[in-house]
Amino acid sequence: MKIDLRSDTVTKPTREMQEAMWEATVGDDVMGDDPTVNALQEKAAELFGMEDALFCASGTMTNQLAIKFHTQPGSDVICDKYSHIYLYEGGGIMLNSLSSVKLLDGDKGRLTASQVAAAISPEHDIHSTVTRLVSLENTMNKGGGSYYDFDEIKAIRQVCNEKGIPLHLDGARLFNALVETGETPRQFGEVFDSISICLSKGLGCPIGSLLLGSKETISKARRFRKSMGGGWRQAGFLAAAGIYALDHHVKRLKEDHARAREIGKIFEVKAEVEAVFPVDTNIVIIRLADGISEVEYVQKLAELGILAVTFGRGLVRFVTHLDFNDSHLEQLQKSIA
Repeated sequence: MKIDLRSDTVTKPTREMQEAMWEATVGDDVMGDDPTVNALQEKAAELFGMEDALFCASGTMTNQLAIKFHTQPGSDVICDKYSHIYLYEGGGIMLNSLSSVKLLDGDKGRLTASQVAAAISPEHDIHSTVTRLVSLENTMNKGGGSYYDFDEIKAIRQVCNEKGIPLHLDGARLFNALVETGETPRQFGEVFDSISICLSKGLGCPIGSLLLGSKETISKARRFRKSMGGGWRQAGFLAAAGIYALDHHVKRLKEDHARAREIGKIFEVKAEVEAVFPVDTNIVIIRLADGISEVEYVQKLAELGILAVTFGRGLVRFVTHLDFNDSHLEQLQKSIA
């Protein structure tokens, strides 16, 4: 039995989700008349208390669309040095928006208001880029699934307000944070100008992400999406999975977190593991002892039927998800004993 912990993107639609997909009423989304896509967008906008939403193929697309409509060529985006928008989106900030980045060294990827304030480019310095956007990531992938203290987010919002700079959230795994903190989507909708949420990670959809914002910004994003080749037709079959996930797969994320913590405990006692990063949500990162290759270690795990990914020098990452259950956890423990 293969145990796939490479990512929470590897899940397959549940039978109930499949049924919802096949029963969907569809139309042509490019023409704006796919009723299920429209229903998903309206549902998400209402959930976050934002004006509008746009269904897209990926979180990379939703993030890049947001950066595109918030910035201008020659401007800069403030983000953590380990941000997904910087490390894992194919250089999209530079390629799509002709913008630069101000990379900050956060606490497991989490920035502070004072860091953001210090990084904003001087307003009248002709030698500098102009800061047009601040982007946060919650939960933070490279931070081992760490999440923000909401008070710090509000403090960053205040800094942005004072400088007239928009605030974007890469919330690919935002619901993982919300089930731990008890905060609501509407609280986040109140402090961010745009939010990207992924449906195909912890929520278990086969594909898709949503971009949320104002009517004006989503209208711009829809045009940019088209120019990127991102317009799709009878996408309601996929949107139906998103509606089902928002209704049925949010609360259960706590189960993924509990199993991730158990994985952390399993590896803590392994001689070849120097440290296990704090397990806040569904991501487990281990640091191997000196001299042990992360590539070889992942290969050895694969031979035992356990799939993981390298995550930097000496680091290995595991991600729990709805297709990883208690029997898989038990098998993992036996396999590496």
